[in-house]
Amino acid sequence: MNPEFWLARWENGEIGFHLDHVNPHLPEHSSSFAGMTGQVLVPLCGKTIDMQWLCQQGCSVLGVELSELAVKAFFEQASLTPEVTQHGPFQRWQAGCLEILCGDFFQLTAADVAACTVIYDRAALIALPPELRTRYVHHLRAIFPQGVQMLLITLDYPQHEINGPPFSISAQEVQDWYAAYSDIRQLASLDVLQQNERFLQRGVSSLTEQVFHIGIRPCAS
Repeated sequence: MNPEFWLARWENGEIGFHLDHVNPHLPEHSSSFAGMTGQVLVPLCGKTIDMQWLCQQGCSVLGVELSELAVKAFFEQASLTPEVTQHGPFQRWQAGCLEILCGDFFQLTAADVAACTVIYDRAALIALPPELRTRYVHHLRAIFPQGVQMLLITLDYPQHEINGPPFSISAQEVQDWYAAYSDIRQLASLDVLQQNERFLQRGVSSLTEQVFHIGIRPCAS
């Protein structure tokens, strides 16, 4: 899956993955990070209003998004006029506590995320096919040698029944990717098939939404 796939989805308005409300798992489980300071990194952020909610809670937010259309739409829906500057390979859009780097997530460096203490991944890992998921997890480890806390939301369904994205990711896969250098706690596992018309219409037989708190430990010195 290449970048053109996602750029075309935004160009064609094929963004059924976008929620027009705050993901309920965010306010429900944000207490996992109570008292933490620093930015919240939202990878592959799209135009999610979860970023606005985080700012309303007193957080500063760093989103990373490939599509300039998505970034522009985010600031328009938030009624904000961002300052747009060049930041290395990224275009930086910034207004108050909200900052989005528009470009390729895999060009993100440790310096870019030095102020981040939390990752909020609602739609990044499940958007990637298996070969890119491995690269994504390894890249997070590389740019966060100091360790970081993560709130991760995934979907688990019979992958053979439909093609992703969003892709199916089991709890075991989360363990396989992160357990070697992280402390993993599953916060929720919910049957959400009846609330997801798109999956029902496509004949999916089961759909589970899972929420994890992942504490990525610092690299050994």
